[in-house]
Amino acid sequence: MAEQPDKESKTEEATPRRIEDAIQKGNTPVSREVAQFASILAIAACVPIVAHAFGANLLASLTALLERPYDFRLSAGADAVLLLATVGSAATAVLALPLAVLMIFGIAVSVLQNPLRMVGERIKPQASRLSPTKGFTRIFGTQGRVEFLKSCFKLTILSTCAIYFLLKHKSDLVNAILLEPAALPQALAGQMLNVLIAVGISLAGIVAADLVWSRIKWRMDLRMSKQEVKDEHKQNEGDPLVRAKRLSLARDRARRRMLTAVPKATLVIANPTHYAVALRYISGDSGAPMVVAKGLDNIALKIREIAEANDIPVIEDKALARSLYAAVSLDRPIPPEFYKAVAEIILYLMSRSAAPIAPLPRGA
Repeated sequence: MAEQPDKESKTEEATPRRIEDAIQKGNTPVSREVAQFASILAIAACVPIVAHAFGANLLASLTALLERPYDFRLSAGADAVLLLATVGSAATAVLALPLAVLMIFGIAVSVLQNPLRMVGERIKPQASRLSPTKGFTRIFGTQGRVEFLKSCFKLTILSTCAIYFLLKHKSDLVNAILLEPAALPQALAGQMLNVLIAVGISLAGIVAADLVWSRIKWRMDLRMSKQEVKDEHKQNEGDPLVRAKRLSLARDRARRRMLTAVPKATLVIANPTHYAVALRYISGDSGAPMVVAKGLDNIALKIREIAEANDIPVIEDKALARSLYAAVSLDRPIPPEFYKAVAEIILYLMSRSAAPIAPLPRGA
C-alpha cells in the first residue's frame, strides 16, 4: 500500500538527466514479445534449409545404424557412448545453423530496440532481487497480470494454429509415414513453415502493441514527484537561496571595488538624491572621460560622500546624470553625444581651478 501513494505523487515527466541516468544503469525499454517474434522469424527462415540438411543427415545416420547393428548392441558403456556420439554429431551438424541464426537475430533485435552498452550495474548483486515481497509483487502485481494475459493469448493463438493445420493436413501427415526416411523432414517442413507463418502473422499485432507499451510503461516508471524535480534542479543549478547569496556577495565585492575608484575621479555628475556618475579625465589625454563609478539611491549618496570627502567637485545635472547612468557602462568612455555637455562642465571647473584641464576630443 505504501507504493501506491508514492506512485500517485510521481506526476511529472522524467527529466533528461533522469532518463540518461536510467540508461547508464541499463534500465532501458525492452519488449520481450519482439525477441520472441524474431525467434519465430529465425526458425521460419531456417526450416527449408534445416529440413534438407536434417533429411540427409538422418539418412546417413540411419544407414550407419542399419549397416553396423552389432556396433550398437548397448551391452557395454562404450556402446552407449558410440551411439550418443553418432547421433550427437548428426544433431550438431543440423542444429548449428539455426542456433547461429537465433543468436544473430537476438542480438539484432536488442540493438534495434536499444544501442549496445556495457553496464556493470545490471550484474551487480542486489538484495532487492532476493526479496520475497518484491518477487510476489512482480508475479501478482499489475505487470504480472498483464504478462499472464499475454501468455494466455499467445498460447491460444499457437494452439489454434496447430490444431487447424493438424486437422486440415492430417491425411498428408498420415501418408508421410510411408515416405522414405530422407524425404520425411522435407515433407513436414512445408507444413511447419505454414504454421510458423500463421503464428507470426497472428502475433504481429500483439508484438507491435507490446513494443509501444514497453516504452510508455518505461516512461511512466521514470516519472518524478514535484519534490524530486525541485531537488534535481537544485543539484543542476544550485540552491536558489545559496545562489542568491552568492550573487549578493559578488555584487557587494564589485560595489566595494567601484567605490575605491571614486577618489581617483575628476568630477561627479549627480541628480540630487537618486543618480551619481563619477568621471575620470586626465589632462592632456586624448581619450574621452571614463565612468569609474555610478550608482542609484544609497550608492549614489555614498559616491557623493566619498567625492566630497576627497574634495572632488560634485555637479548636479539631473538630465545628464540620468542619461550617463543609463547609456554608459562602468569603466567605459562616454560616447560622443555627451562630449558637449561634459565639456561645458569641465570648462566651468577650469574657470574655478588654477590647474589647466585639456579640452575634450571633438565629437561627431
